[in-house]
Amino acid sequence: MELRDYITVLRKGWILILVLALVGVALAATYSLVKKPVFSATAQVFVSTQSSGSVSDLVQGSTFTQQRVTTYANLVTTPIVLQPVVASLKLDMTAEELAQIVSADAPLNTTLIQITATSTSGVQAAEIVNATSQSLTNVVQNIEATGKDDASTVKLTRVQEAQVPTSPISPKVPLNVILGLLIGLAVGVGLSVLRETLDNRIRNEGDVEKIHSGPIIGGIAYDAKTSSRPLIVHADPRSPRAESFRTLRTNLQFLELEGKARTFVMTSSVQSEGKSTTVANLAIALETAGYRVVLIDADLRRPKIADYMGLEGAVGLTDVLIGRFDLSDAVQPWGSGNLHVLPAGQIPPNPSELLGSRRMQDLLSTLEASYDYILFDAPPLLPVTDAAILAKRASGAIVAVAAGQTHKNQLSGAVATLENVGAPIAGFVLTMMPLKGPNAYGYGRYGYGNYGYGTSDEAVAPARGGLFRRGPSRQATR
Repeated sequence: MELRDYITVLRKGWILILVLALVGVALAATYSLVKKPVFSATAQVFVSTQSSGSVSDLVQGSTFTQQRVTTYANLVTTPIVLQPVVASLKLDMTAEELAQIVSADAPLNTTLIQITATSTSGVQAAEIVNATSQSLTNVVQNIEATGKDDASTVKLTRVQEAQVPTSPISPKVPLNVILGLLIGLAVGVGLSVLRETLDNRIRNEGDVEKIHSGPIIGGIAYDAKTSSRPLIVHADPRSPRAESFRTLRTNLQFLELEGKARTFVMTSSVQSEGKSTTVANLAIALETAGYRVVLIDADLRRPKIADYMGLEGAVGLTDVLIGRFDLSDAVQPWGSGNLHVLPAGQIPPNPSELLGSRRMQDLLSTLEASYDYILFDAPPLLPVTDAAILAKRASGAIVAVAAGQTHKNQLSGAVATLENVGAPIAGFVLTMMPLKGPNAYGYGRYGYGNYGYGTSDEAVAPARGGLFRRGPSRQATR
C-alpha cells in the first residue's frame, strides 16, 4: 500500500479508530480508578570499615568495603534479615512474601545501600524500610564479628531514614490514559488496515485499474429513489446525478474506436449493479445532444427497459430475430424522435443462440446504417454468456461496476469472460458510488458531487406513463 492508500484507510476508518481510542482511554481510566494506590519508601545505609588510619589501610578498607556492599545488598531479601522485620512489625505475611515488595540496590562506585519497599499503605512502606535497614545492620554486625572481643570490622550506618510518602507511585493516571489512547489508536489503525486488506470489494477507480487497464468513463452516485425515478436525466435534468450521465456521454463521445460504428453493450459482472438504468439514462443524454440513438433491451431473461421507458414491451427484439415482426414495426420512438427503443419482446428459451445468430448480425448492420449510437442492455457476464456474444460483434462493452458491492474476483471473472471471446472493453462505469467519504461521488473527477452547481429548486411534476418532466418537456410515446 502507498501513502495515499493509508490516508484513504484512515479517512474511511476514522470512526472505528476514534471509538477504539475512546475505549482505550476509558479502560485506562477505569483501571487507574479501580487499582489500589501503591506507595514507595526508601532508606539509605552507609557501609564503612575500621582501620588503623594509615593511607594504605584506608585504601584497602575502601576497596574491601565496595566489594562487600554488593553482598550486603543481596542479604536484604534473605530470611535472616526479613524474619526479624516480620516479627517486629507483626506483619501478616512470611519472609518470602515480604521479599517480593522489598528491594536493595548498591549504586556503582559507592558504599551506599539503597533499600526500597512498596505497599498499599505509605506508613507501612516506611516502617518496613526502616525496620529492614536496622535488621540488616544487626545481621552484618553479627556475621562480620572478628577479633578477640568479637567486634566487627564493618559498620553499617543508616544515613537516610525512610519518610512516609505522600503520593503513590502507582497508578499513574495521566500516563495510563495516554498509553490507553495510544494503544486504542494503534489497534484502530491496525484493524482499519486489516479490514481494507481483506476487503475484496471494488471501492474506487483504483481497484478497477488494478484489474484492467480500460478507461473509467463515468461515475454514477447512489440514489435511494432510483426505483421510483429511474430516468433521472429526464426527471431532474439539472441534478448532479443527471450531470454524471452527461459526463458519461461526453467521455463516450471521445473514445477512440476502430471503425465508424458506435455500438456499445452495457453489461455488468452480476445482477443489480445498475446497468439498465445507466444505459437508459445514457441513451436519453445522447438523444438530448442531437444524436440518433436506438436503445435495445438485449436482456432476454430479465428485461427492464420497457418498464423504465414507459413503453409496451410485448413486441421487441425476440420477435424481430425470429421473423415475426419487421424492425420498423417493433421499434418505438421515445421523446422528440431521435431516440428509439426496441424492447426485449417475448422471453425465448434460447437467448444465447438468438443473440449469436446470423439474423442478429444482419440486424446490427442495419441499425448501424441508421443510427449514430446503438446501445444494448445485456445480461450480466458471469451468470450467462449473452453479453460476451453481443460484445464481440459491437464496438465495445461498457461494464457497470457497483461501488462497494461488486467483488474484485467477480469483476476479474467478467473481464476474463470478455477477453476469452475477444470482445473489446470500451470502459467501465462505477455505479452506486457513496455520497460521503473518500470514495464519494464528486470527490475526485466524477462531476459536481454535492455542491449542486446548476441545480434548481423548481418543482418537478409527474407526467403520464410514470415519467417526470420539467416544463414543456418531451413525453414518452407508447
